[in-house]
Amino acid sequence: MTSNYNLAIAFSALLLLVLPTLSIGELVQEQPLVLKYHNGQLLKGRITVNLIWYGTFTPIQRSIIVDFINSLSSTGAPLPSAATWWKTTEKYKGGSGSSALVVGKQFLHPAYSLGKNLKGKDLLALATKFNELSSITVVLTSKDVAVEGFCMSRCGTHGSIRRGNGGARTPYIWVGNSETLCPGQCAWPFHQPIYGPQTPPLVAPNGDVGVDGMIINLATLLAGTVTNPFNNGYFQGPATAPLEAVTACTGVFGSGAYPGYAGRVLVDGTTGSSYNAHGANGRKYLVPAMWDPQTSACKTLV
Repeated sequence: MTSNYNLAIAFSALLLLVLPTLSIGELVQEQPLVLKYHNGQLLKGRITVNLIWYGTFTPIQRSIIVDFINSLSSTGAPLPSAATWWKTTEKYKGGSGSSALVVGKQFLHPAYSLGKNLKGKDLLALATKFNELSSITVVLTSKDVAVEGFCMSRCGTHGSIRRGNGGARTPYIWVGNSETLCPGQCAWPFHQPIYGPQTPPLVAPNGDVGVDGMIINLATLLAGTVTNPFNNGYFQGPATAPLEAVTACTGVFGSGAYPGYAGRVLVDGTTGSSYNAHGANGRKYLVPAMWDPQTSACKTLV
């Protein structure tokens, strides 16, 4: 123990001698974040987003989510906008042009026909409801529905299902409402986290902690789906547990973010709610940072 302590003192003295000749940038060089492109297909062009509402959702809750998806391809919102955030996906090679999302069919499933404790196979069964080309099926589960792995290891997921025998694969997404089950894990920063500094939560921009949390997770998974739809697009690490366009930037919503602090975001002067993106129909949203292939860094709107 003593020898280690003496060695540390000696090293500290040497460092003090060296410090005047080095800048902070030279001492700490942040390595660029790189998501490797695995030469697979990306989703480009016009993409229909079909929605399956499993459980109980109010009309207002549904409109918040529908407006968000429409916001990603809308050009009328003030800056910074959700459409500007989504435009970063155009920089991912693997096809030409943009990924224009359009809300398609919606299926309300309020009867809980598969129960309130869903397995992975149940999500797949729901996702096959709209198994169409050039589409993404999004399964949304209400706050009283538990899903296998929900709140333990995930807040949502994306994957793909095959159309018929030997047919093309179609992407799907699942996102759950965590309001009553685990808001500290899946609706942060609108709820205090389960672990770490218990800083005051941000006020949800649409007044619904669960649904505003769903927006963050839906944004994350939509970006991951169009840039890595079939596990051979952009990601870092193993294909079974990849870091993707947004999950590589987890917890970052504004400049200056660090673990436990979402970063500098905009605050509505009337409601006190926090947001960083304007959307369709006057909506405001908080969207996560997205990895920018041109700068190899996590990009925020503010």
